[in-house]
Amino acid sequence: MATILYLFDKDYCSFTKSFGLDIDNNDKKIDTAVQPSRKKAIAGGWLLLALISFTLYILLVTGALSLPRSYHRIIRNLSLASGIGAIVLAIAAFIEGLIIKRAHAKSQGYNGVQVIRLLSILVVIGIFISFLFQNWYTAVASLGLISLILGFALQTPISSFIGWLYIIFRSPYHVTDRIQINGYKGDVVEIGYLDTTLWEFGGDYLSNDLPSGRLIRFPNSLVLQSAVYNYSWHKFPYIWNEIPFHVAYESDLSFVENTIREITKKEIGEDIPAHVEELKSMFSQTPVGDIQVKEFPYISFRTNANTWIEVSVTYLVEPKKAAETRSRILKKVVAGLLVEPDKVMFPKTNAR
Repeated sequence: MATILYLFDKDYCSFTKSFGLDIDNNDKKIDTAVQPSRKKAIAGGWLLLALISFTLYILLVTGALSLPRSYHRIIRNLSLASGIGAIVLAIAAFIEGLIIKRAHAKSQGYNGVQVIRLLSILVVIGIFISFLFQNWYTAVASLGLISLILGFALQTPISSFIGWLYIIFRSPYHVTDRIQINGYKGDVVEIGYLDTTLWEFGGDYLSNDLPSGRLIRFPNSLVLQSAVYNYSWHKFPYIWNEIPFHVAYESDLSFVENTIREITKKEIGEDIPAHVEELKSMFSQTPVGDIQVKEFPYISFRTNANTWIEVSVTYLVEPKKAAETRSRILKKVVAGLLVEPDKVMFPKTNAR
């Protein structure tokens, strides 16, 4: 089984591209015009193969096509199995088209298509085994022995496949989610049967959370062994971000606080406060419902080890827009504070 899964897994990069996944927006709907029509074309191809296979089977059964006796039975069974298997794959392609068309998010359609593909392949394998082996007991015993041998030889791929099942049904992350696992950080662009592919952000050459340009592949078995940090959880796809500013002790701290808060509110959008209320509601429904969510945006003050006061603004932001939002807020807050040099004084030493 692991060999078969590998053969299908190695084609998933092209499958991901053809699926039209956009890692910058996991709420966009799938292209409901192009993808279902492509699936219909694939289903039509499988139906054509089924027609050819059944025609060959009828020719062999009626004697219109004669073959050597030693090959007659196996070719006849193969043609019948191929025809039935092609129909199964045609139905699977049709169902995939329906899933893509009706899925509300690309990640949902992606997972559904993967499950249908795997089930259809297993059904086709079962069909071929049933037609090629007349003695079911011998076939089952042989498969049991082979599975036992493969189980010892291919423990890592099998555990990775079990990890894929865990990902599909438990959903620690979806395609397009931004996650961190065992030191790997990135946006999920592919969840194969054996491994997951991330488009890395940050990394060794960047100090921010922008894409680094590198791909990371790790075995799915890692989700059974390590903690998964999901920054794009579908129930609350936001994270808290913080920006510190340094001002002198002589500054008008009330003016500083109000200026930073008003600028931050304008830059993050009007819908964010509603999401803060959603977060409060979520906390209230959990055993840790007594957690206090601060006002938004939250401004805090603290003394610095040197000779200034550190003013920090904390706000909610979408993970993939954190760097962009931080830059906008930083530039506009500094410009807003410089408008009133009598109220806002900055440290003038080289130690700042």
